[in-house]
Amino acid sequence: MATAEKPSGIVTGGRLAALRETGLSAVADAGMDRFARLVAGVIGVPIALVSLVESSRQILPGMVGLSEPWADTRETPLSHSLCRHVVTSGRPLVLTDARQDPLTCASPAVPDLGVIGYAGMPLTDGAGHVLGSLCAIDTRPRKWTARELELLQDLAAACSAELRLRIVSRHHEQARADEARARAEADDATRRHRAALERSRLLLRAADALADTTGLADVREQVRDLVSSDLKPVYVGLVLVEGGTTKRLRRMVDVLGSTSMERTYETYTLDAAWPTARAARENRMITVTDTAQLERDYAPEAVATFTALGLRTAVCVPLPGTVLPLGTLVLGWDHLHEIDIVEQAVLSSLAGYTARAVERALFVDSRIDVAREMQKALLTDVPSVPRLDLAALYRAAARTDLVGGDWYDAFLLPDAARGGEDSAEPAVLVLSIGDITGHDMRAAAQMGQVRSMLRQADLDHAGGGPAQAVSALEHANAALGLDASGTLIHAHLRPCRSAEAGSWELTWTNAGHPPPLVVRPDGAVHRLTRHDIMLFTGLDAPPRSEHRLLLPPGSLLMFYTDGLVERPDEDMDLAIDAAGRMLAAHAGRPLDTLLNEITDEIAGPDAVDDIALLALRVPAVRAARA
Repeated sequence: MATAEKPSGIVTGGRLAALRETGLSAVADAGMDRFARLVAGVIGVPIALVSLVESSRQILPGMVGLSEPWADTRETPLSHSLCRHVVTSGRPLVLTDARQDPLTCASPAVPDLGVIGYAGMPLTDGAGHVLGSLCAIDTRPRKWTARELELLQDLAAACSAELRLRIVSRHHEQARADEARARAEADDATRRHRAALERSRLLLRAADALADTTGLADVREQVRDLVSSDLKPVYVGLVLVEGGTTKRLRRMVDVLGSTSMERTYETYTLDAAWPTARAARENRMITVTDTAQLERDYAPEAVATFTALGLRTAVCVPLPGTVLPLGTLVLGWDHLHEIDIVEQAVLSSLAGYTARAVERALFVDSRIDVAREMQKALLTDVPSVPRLDLAALYRAAARTDLVGGDWYDAFLLPDAARGGEDSAEPAVLVLSIGDITGHDMRAAAQMGQVRSMLRQADLDHAGGGPAQAVSALEHANAALGLDASGTLIHAHLRPCRSAEAGSWELTWTNAGHPPPLVVRPDGAVHRLTRHDIMLFTGLDAPPRSEHRLLLPPGSLLMFYTDGLVERPDEDMDLAIDAAGRMLAAHAGRPLDTLLNEITDEIAGPDAVDDIALLALRVPAVRAARA
């Protein structure tokens, strides 16, 4: 019987070796099943697969929706694999109806697996080998939207990152085995053998430390700490390639260091005469051992930097990427440092670990950027209200890998919610501030939902108070399974006709939030300390309470989140008192300016948490002219 010809591109040594190093087989894998569930849920398809294509079969470590026998065996012959076309082409495969496409119309996957609509994205390793496909499958014809394909591509990128991490982990296990063999030979080894052992330990620590990094700043910090204890350079730098058609290099500035050079020469083009740029362009290690070599081969700025850092030796190691290097790792010593073949191998391996960490960090950072932009978009401008000054401030945490759940809101209830234009009820200004638990994309998303539901609660319960709106929010939070938790203050402010002209009445409820600060017309500062328990699904709490306060002309009120006043090992009450003193001392300043000054002074430039402030002032009533 004739043997079926295997498709070209599937049987390649490097690709098959990478498949083996993932450790995955025709057995269910929790992580890969999670990706399949994500595809099915996000894209809305009955079948989703993480397919890895071997030389003679397709294995399915991640799967949702296939019937027997495929659900049990977790594998199919290549004849039943549409994903093999993704592997051979190296490109996405998107089909509205597989029965109508010449490439797939005769595939047994159509009748046997029920594959009609198909969208598959390549899954790649660090060397660019296409290992398989993350695919969404419909059992009927489907026109895939651009948004669905974009989401599928993002999920494939995350799945590829997980596969690469597993390959690195397998290398990690091999490194441990190498260390065990080195230990057995240590008694008879020479100084070079002992040095090699130390370098192996460095790589083991690198594999551990860099596998847990998230943001780019964390990658830079971990690399610096790793090499400083073993290789003892006086300078460690990280330069990354960025940009589209015009490639540029950007230094990762060390926020804990004091090297002004990193900011002076923070960006430069890929074709610039710098050793770091050359290492990235030519994808090879560049070593510099004297100033004369620099003056001969590189730009004056490179010579000035080398001298300013007090270096005698520097090595620039490219960070391997799929097509082009991701950037360059730079180490410098203030003495002549011999980089032998063993150390070159160590540096190359370290650069490989660093490159994988950079890829993960770039992916995470891009998602965080999206969450931050979503958060900023939700924090709308405060309204203009006659006889009131109103201002708000939001400032993100200094760490760029954190996304907060801090928020504020201020809006006027529409006439319909107050009983219509002819209603005798005065206008109501709604003020809210809160902090949803967490520092991730989920917290940012929940923040937006809580803010919107609280607005809806005010509209749905016309004439009700803040406590009723918060109670409605808690009911929706529990009933819809949102499970958001955190603290908030919700307040209504209306003109007070029965008191001094120009006065306003504040009604508020506090769900475990830091106390608002009030500056009275005489300059006295008060905390509004009364509060109920925080927002948390499942707590058996008493009904929400409301409190009232008259704000005569000349009053100033400020809400804030705990990022303003909470610091590790510092007294939060002292910080609140300091904020109150500043609020009273500068009560006449423009509110926007005042809020920025308070934040700069109390939280400082390196705030560890997001900060939101919301302030209003009741202007003093001017005396009438005679």
